[in-house]
Amino acid sequence: MSVFTPLERHELEVFLAPYGLGRLRDFQGIAAGSENSNFFVSLEQGEYVLTLVERGPVADLPFFIELLDVLHDAGLPVPYALRTQDGEALRSLAEKPALLQPRLSGKHVREANAHHCQEVGSLLARIHLATRDAPIERRSDRGLDWMLAEGPSQALKLDAQALPLLRDALAEIAELKPRILALPRANLHADLFRDNVLFDGPHLAGVIDFYNACSGPMLYDLAITLNDWCSHEDGSLDGARARALLGAYAALRPFSAAEAELWPAMLRVACVRFWLSRLIAAESFAGQEVLIHDPAEFQRRLAQRQQVNLPLPFAL
Repeated sequence: MSVFTPLERHELEVFLAPYGLGRLRDFQGIAAGSENSNFFVSLEQGEYVLTLVERGPVADLPFFIELLDVLHDAGLPVPYALRTQDGEALRSLAEKPALLQPRLSGKHVREANAHHCQEVGSLLARIHLATRDAPIERRSDRGLDWMLAEGPSQALKLDAQALPLLRDALAEIAELKPRILALPRANLHADLFRDNVLFDGPHLAGVIDFYNACSGPMLYDLAITLNDWCSHEDGSLDGARARALLGAYAALRPFSAAEAELWPAMLRVACVRFWLSRLIAAESFAGQEVLIHDPAEFQRRLAQRQQVNLPLPFAL
């Protein structure tokens, strides 16, 4: 179970009192997290999610709070930090930075179809449009420089089949880095996988877990999203789902010529990012009761992205 910092009921009650949301009814740890400790919290006035931030500098937390306020004000179905009666959003619990947010309705989708992908494409475009004109700046701690720094040491631990795949991908990233950084920018979710989107029946009801959010190329965020929502088990792309996602996105935010040219490479870059982070997590948390995602999933996807026959729609 991925709760790194367990809580006692009495300390949680003391923490929750300043919000004025009534008596604590129940709370439980959320097993799905892999980086932070999350809890479902039931109070007299509603259902909430408490997050103890385990990774990353505390200095970045005001960025997440501000970004979610902007997206919430734009009418997007996102969580946002609740304030205490004294106006505090960022607080401390068990010596960890802590945020209390409304619990969104809906469930995760395990088997995505074209309709789900269409909804996700529209949602991602709306996130980008809400921040494109004035992105809140935050450099990703797992961006291109991180990949180029961490990649070589991880490559040396791979077998003879995987090593050249990662080595060649890193060389491509180094070559294309200036062009990638020049692409149109906004704020990115940067982790819009199926387990971070909630559906209520056919309706997209919420998007959660913005703790990888940053500012950067919108095309990168799209590639991350499509790689998860539109891949088969063997890593290949499902054309129908991919076209649904891209078409819905492009209907709200048309693509540029530079984005169309770099699209195949960006799909590979997005694979590298999660292959590396999963390799590192598997090594760091080996033998611990922590949810560890399979690194081989993104090795397969990267292998399949060596040839991409999926152009961006209506590129100008």
